[in-house]
Amino acid sequence: MIKIDGSHGEGGGQIVRTALALSTALQKPFEVDNIRMGRKDSGLKAQHLTCLKALEQLCNAKYSGVSVGSSSLRYIPGELKARKVEVDIGTAGSITLLLQSLLVPCFLAGHPITLKIKGGTSGKWQMPFDYFENVFAPHLGKYADIKTKLDKRGYYPKGGGSVEIRINPLYNLGNRGSAPKISLVEQGTLAQIKGISHASKMLQKANVAERQADSAKSMLLDLGVNVDIRAEYCDTLSPGSGITLWAVFSRNMEPTELDPSVVGSDIIGEKGKPAEEVGSEAAKMLIREIQSKAPVDEHLADNLIPFLAMFGGSIKVSNISSHTRTNIYAAEQFLGKIFEIDENRNIISCKGSKL
Repeated sequence: MIKIDGSHGEGGGQIVRTALALSTALQKPFEVDNIRMGRKDSGLKAQHLTCLKALEQLCNAKYSGVSVGSSSLRYIPGELKARKVEVDIGTAGSITLLLQSLLVPCFLAGHPITLKIKGGTSGKWQMPFDYFENVFAPHLGKYADIKTKLDKRGYYPKGGGSVEIRINPLYNLGNRGSAPKISLVEQGTLAQIKGISHASKMLQKANVAERQADSAKSMLLDLGVNVDIRAEYCDTLSPGSGITLWAVFSRNMEPTELDPSVVGSDIIGEKGKPAEEVGSEAAKMLIREIQSKAPVDEHLADNLIPFLAMFGGSIKVSNISSHTRTNIYAAEQFLGKIFEIDENRNIISCKGSKL
């Protein structure tokens, strides 16, 4: 039984989500204690319990004595047999945070899996689903055929968003050693910038989506490449808005499965915050990522770490965040000392593991 200190590093819920993913993929049970120790609302949160319920469907996982506020968790994964998992997180609980516990095992399941999830599609301290679709997913195309569909957006506080993800893995736990390694150390030449500026129909009269998009585009045009930011409105339970931008670096003007290079940025709208400010903040963030000359942005890095642990390789990151270091810690509890960090060049390398 692997034992993990849940207060390590930034001591957030990231350790639990990553441990659940790797435990399920590798079929290694674990125990974690001191969960979110030192936080105002320490212990497990409702989102972690939703992760556990989803994993029950995915692999008939076993766990005991857990509730909101629990400081410890004992988890025993079962065999990955499910071909469809349906989860309703409730309210605006983050869909992409839930995915952090499900994606790695789905990519190594050896058979197709469909995930149908209801909850929040964007919000504070989470990856918007637009970022997942257009920045994160392209980097995983060499390991699975991925089809994503955003059926409905869900904003805080009522949520009500809905997505579907179909994953047809190309590898499994037994043959993952033959999979290509992740190699993202050169940014390449900037080819184009894309984006989605979205808002609920409640904000359409105020032209919020267009104002966010126009503000971002006016700053990004100085980079000398085509800028295409789509503005869209949607029926939602709560009012809200946001913008996700991504820069594509590729010889063929589009990322490919074998050679993707995409960095992104995103900002969520807030009550009382001008739409123009939302757009300009997202643009400034993307410009910083482009100017870093790194092919992996700060938020992409921590999401790639579990896949780097599974398949090996190297990534150059604009900034190595506490979340990224926490994910490295969690991965090494299952796989041993497999990561090396070049602090001077912000390069993270992983030799992978042979199981």
